[in-house]
Amino acid sequence: MDVKTIGVVGIGSMGQGIAQVAAQAGFTVVVRDLDDKILAKGLGNIDKFLSKSVEKGKMTADQKGALLGRIKVTTKVAELADVDFIIEAGFEAMDVKKKIFAELDDVTRREIVLGTNTSSLSITEIATATKRPEKVVGMHFFNPVPLMRLVEVVRGQLTSSDTVSQGAEVAKKMGKESVEVKVDVPAFIVNRLMIPHFIEAMKLLETGIATKEDIDKAAKLGLNYPMGPFELMDFTGLDINLMVNEYLRKELPQELKWQSSLELKNLVKAGKLGKKTGAGWYDYNK
Repeated sequence: MDVKTIGVVGIGSMGQGIAQVAAQAGFTVVVRDLDDKILAKGLGNIDKFLSKSVEKGKMTADQKGALLGRIKVTTKVAELADVDFIIEAGFEAMDVKKKIFAELDDVTRREIVLGTNTSSLSITEIATATKRPEKVVGMHFFNPVPLMRLVEVVRGQLTSSDTVSQGAEVAKKMGKESVEVKVDVPAFIVNRLMIPHFIEAMKLLETGIATKEDIDKAAKLGLNYPMGPFELMDFTGLDINLMVNEYLRKELPQELKWQSSLELKNLVKAGKLGKKTGAGWYDYNK
């Protein structure tokens, strides 16, 4: 199928980034969320990002206007009826994902692919909410979407090879490199590599081996990472990090390495979720 219009469900930090890069690639984009205020905030964030690009000379004001003109927002799921490809970027919880996919299955054409931006949840289980499991695929982008080059294209148990190929092709047209995750495993490739190094960083801190500042510095200067583990956890959100930890512990109980840090749990309970709340491992209000 020739994909010309992409539907994006959710306009949080991931959804707005996906909508932006899709529009930048020339796709018409229809973004659906539950509330007009949320949609306005998401569009405002896209506008701010593009304004900086104009200031830096990376695009013209006319190009920015044309890009924004390709993004339509709505609170009505029925407005996704005519899109050619879906990328869902809703809240990272299985019950939420399955509710969204049941709705999408009802309103969209049977032949289109339903993609999910989940970072760790089972594609196979999400697909059970639809009557087209062969058309459900993981499309895991990375934050911030306009800057990160990777998309994990994840195969569910019943996902067809044509669906995987179409997911990879859409990612390519959006200017991304893709990797195929051939088996539907918890947290796929990147998070299976990343979460253990977060856990080890927290163990180093809790046992007094080093400060979080020095652990971050060591990762950046010794491993050439752009951000240290505590900085990265704050950037992505401690609540998301804890959720992925707990999901891996539930799904892979035989592997004790997934045990969540007590300090991480307490920070989340205190509402200190990282940059988005002004404080996490670090205080961003200073």
